Amino acid sequence: MALCGVLAACLSVGGVLERVEAVDFAKIKSPVIFRGDDKFAFRDPAVVYHDGRFHLFFTLSENAADGGYFNYLAQSRSTDLVHWTWPRILTPRDRTKNFSSPGNVVRYRNEWILCLQTYPTPAKQQFGTEASRLWIVRSKNLEDWSSPELLRVKGDDVPIERMGRMIDPFLLEDADEPGKWWCFYKQNGVSKSYSYDLKRWTYVGRSPAGENVTIVRHGGEYVMFHSPANGIGVKRSRDLSRWGDDVAHLTLGQKDWSWARRRLTAATVIDLTGEPRVGTFVMFFHGDSDEGAARQPAHGNASLAFAWSDDLVDWTWPGKTLSTTKPAMDRARQ
Repeated sequence: MALCGVLAACLSVGGVLERVEAVDFAKIKSPVIFRGDDKFAFRDPAVVYHDGRFHLFFTLSENAADGGYFNYLAQSRSTDLVHWTWPRILTPRDRTKNFSSPGNVVRYRNEWILCLQTYPTPAKQQFGTEASRLWIVRSKNLEDWSSPELLRVKGDDVPIERMGRMIDPFLLEDADEPGKWWCFYKQNGVSKSYSYDLKRWTYVGRSPAGENVTIVRHGGEYVMFHSPANGIGVKRSRDLSRWGDDVAHLTLGQKDWSWARRRLTAATVIDLTGEPRVGTFVMFFHGDSDEGAARQPAHGNASLAFAWSDDLVDWTWPGKTLSTTKPAMDRARQ
């Protein structure tokens, strides 16, 4: 794993060359990227690494004076996992939409595609209504995004009002059939549909799993990370269909993190083992605090954080001690 900052590159930012060192994990002091409070919560991360930068997309939740909240899709960037740009809000202040929960960003036909959800709370509901749906937006540069396009993942013949509540999309290209794209999403466990153009979809079925599914390819298998009631569940499959029971349940350093004491969840994992400036898998996730959940159960004053791993089994984070994490590591090996 690339831990020392000896490798560097120059990136052009607004016409000015910016020197980018390798990520030095040994020097990072805290896993927290953005810490939530009584005004804002930071949730549901999605990340793409491009040209030496982490582009982090996430749900920014804002508590309102009337007791409700607004959700936005927001974005931040970093080259070192320590210094992040101020969050930039990308979607409107509109409770009938509440665009949020980006799943991931993929490269498709010379553009970037980001999938996300709407999570309507028009009457100050705690959680999104039955009108919650899946969408994509497009970009050429990871900065300027198109208008949202609805994903009709149940097929064009199913009326929109009969699609059912669906949240937390994730896009994945089939390893055995390039050009075939899967959309996994939370509905009756994890449901899945496929498409060859990201427009016309065929529904296939569902499997038992929690929310916020992320899938990476590793060692000839697909590895799924999902969100049970608390922590991060891990499943494995060779064919995207037969997942079986969890092979691990990760809580990382939760018992030592007051900002994640209520719930640790919504992990997304990106494979940067082949990227010389990083050299490992990086996981981003959020944690809800007890006091935050008491104030607003829907977002729990959530904070965004990260961890990393060389093998998707043993995970490390700033301040990790073997005594606090050994049980979770042992479970992962079983």
